[in-house]
Amino acid sequence: MRTTQIHQPNDIKNFKQNILLWSQQFDEVVWLDSNNHKDQYSNYDAVLAVEAFTVLRTDFFDAFERLKEYQNTTNDWIFGFLTYDLKNTTEKLKSENNDGLDFPELYFFQPKKLFLIKNNLVEIQYLNMVDDEIETDLDAINSSHDYLTKNSLNADENNIKIKLRIQKNEYFDKVTKMLAHIHRGDIYEANFCQEFFAENSEINPLETFKKLNTISKPPFASYLKFEDKYLMSASPERYIKKSGTTVISQPIKGTAKRSDNKKEDLKLAEDLAKDPKERSENIMIVDLVRNDLSHTATKGSVEVKELCKVYSFLQVHQMISTLQSEVPLKTNPLDIIKTTFPMGSMTGAPKISAMKIIEVLEETKRGLYAGSVGYFMPNGDFDFNVIIRSILYNASKKYVSYSVGSAITAQSDPLKEYEECLIKAKAMREVLEN
Repeated sequence: MRTTQIHQPNDIKNFKQNILLWSQQFDEVVWLDSNNHKDQYSNYDAVLAVEAFTVLRTDFFDAFERLKEYQNTTNDWIFGFLTYDLKNTTEKLKSENNDGLDFPELYFFQPKKLFLIKNNLVEIQYLNMVDDEIETDLDAINSSHDYLTKNSLNADENNIKIKLRIQKNEYFDKVTKMLAHIHRGDIYEANFCQEFFAENSEINPLETFKKLNTISKPPFASYLKFEDKYLMSASPERYIKKSGTTVISQPIKGTAKRSDNKKEDLKLAEDLAKDPKERSENIMIVDLVRNDLSHTATKGSVEVKELCKVYSFLQVHQMISTLQSEVPLKTNPLDIIKTTFPMGSMTGAPKISAMKIIEVLEETKRGLYAGSVGYFMPNGDFDFNVIIRSILYNASKKYVSYSVGSAITAQSDPLKEYEECLIKAKAMREVLEN
């Protein structure tokens, strides 16, 4: 079904830049980049999938069953996204908040052309119907800097005016209401998010992604283009990965800012590691993820491989835990996703109660924010990130959006939660306004 060829570029860094530029001619693009983070669980350093042969696009109704059927019948690589609002297909929930982006709730495609980059080698996999284009495409990729001049990728300067969907005082009121739910025992923790947006604004999606990626260098960066809609993501978080019968999930809970002063920066990381509130946030979500994984795991196989470990990225320090489970050989991959989605780090505990309260207090439909982008391999293995630290763009509506959130627990101080949101929003704001 696919023709495979191995290509060794002279300069892999150059090749990555060129291939991303070359990909812009297609209506469907997914680019996933680890930014050379050495992750023991990663399959590839970067992946590019372009040009749909088949597509699945649907709303939440029966979404996972439709994706299961698509994945089974395609029996090939498929790439795409799951929006947060697929919660409505697994539970009796609804999404009625403002939606300026208008993304479908689930979207996957089978690419005609696929590039898998590992170390200094590129594995090229083309569907047989287009395999005669491999050499021509490689020539075009190697000279794709010409595309820059021809297509004027440096868009006109546009003054982006960022607005807040929830004003500061209103944010404090909403967090106070969330805390009332916690003190009453309705929930222990919930991830509360707010949207920053710009209307009547035009951006250059590829240039925006490149800037965001340069200042963040995250391990789960993604650039997604389909039709007039774009995702530019600097995500540091893996949602879930399946390799054979092993499943890995790596929730993030706990954030601290970075400092240019080395000594102060080290202290910020150490303080995060010891912070009782941040640790309790993380441990609560670890318990939730353990429970989610147990739905498909073989008995007694769910284990915590790493608890509350602090990792440092260019913009922030993050507290990450790693959980692992084993699943029976014949487990359908979609059953693993359906029983763990939406991810615990973006919801709260107990999960359903938290999602109901989130829906009431938030002002924006989350859509792809707090959802996931990734891929299924032909053998049913998969890897998906968490869409955070991301800019979303609907070019037809000229609507730009990014959202940030924080975990509210009994120990939360509304002002500190607000400041944490601003730390998380810094990279996106910097990219859009400068």
